[in-house]
Amino acid sequence: MMPFAMLLGSVCYPFFSRLAFATPWLIFTMLLLTYCNLSLRRIRLLPMHAWLIGIQVLGSVAVYWLLHPFNEVLAQAAMICVMAPTATSAPVITRLLGGNVENLITYSLLCNGVVAVMAPLVFSWLGERESLSFVESFLSIGRRVGLLLIGPFVLGVLVRSLWPRVSEYGRAFANLSFCLWSVALTIVSANIVNFILAQDAGHYRLEMVIAAVSLVICVGQFLTGRSLGRRYGETVAGGQGLGQKNTILAIWMAQTFLNPLSSLGPGTYVLWQNLVNSFQVWRKAKS
Repeated sequence: MMPFAMLLGSVCYPFFSRLAFATPWLIFTMLLLTYCNLSLRRIRLLPMHAWLIGIQVLGSVAVYWLLHPFNEVLAQAAMICVMAPTATSAPVITRLLGGNVENLITYSLLCNGVVAVMAPLVFSWLGERESLSFVESFLSIGRRVGLLLIGPFVLGVLVRSLWPRVSEYGRAFANLSFCLWSVALTIVSANIVNFILAQDAGHYRLEMVIAAVSLVICVGQFLTGRSLGRRYGETVAGGQGLGQKNTILAIWMAQTFLNPLSSLGPGTYVLWQNLVNSFQVWRKAKS
């Protein structure tokens, strides 16, 4: 379904790109359905979370310094692909893969909080464009992740605690969250194609290099996360936590604080991570 959603969005981008306003509502609803199954007793910090945060923070700085001598835009694109926090939709895929959703949610909350603090500091240090103050940047980024991450989490916990019968309905329709994510993916893919086609043709070669580097980073993060998670018995949560990124937020951060062309990094990352997710779901279904 995910490759079909990306293909549909790419081919019919003039239509689906107009539906971008619906994406936050789709994500909010699918997270609420997922969180109705959430057990607060299973949410706890693990050593794996600290390792994943360290890889994400140090890795984003490392890839920037590694690629900076070759091309500044390429370095920024790679950095934002590593720095981007865990996707708000990651719990949906984690559940489909049979992973520990509570473990993933714990890391997602931690990761998004760290990025909300780290990103304004890094953007101010780069000084690529006139940027907002640290407080303004922090509040702007925090508002974008908070509403879609904290809102469904709190509401789902309240529904489960106060109205367990309503929560049962949420669990009954849990599979609907994947269908909603597929619709959101169609819209996101359309927006990416629309953005790429709007770029200057003179950047074609650089765009290809950015897409290739994004692919390497994507696969590398999934493999690293799964390898680290396997040591703690959390292979799926580790892979999705480090590999599945909030690319919508990453694209916005790149276009707002960095060279706008660097947003092609997370833009193409959307395609790569969902091809990886498609393969994982297919393999899970075959097993």
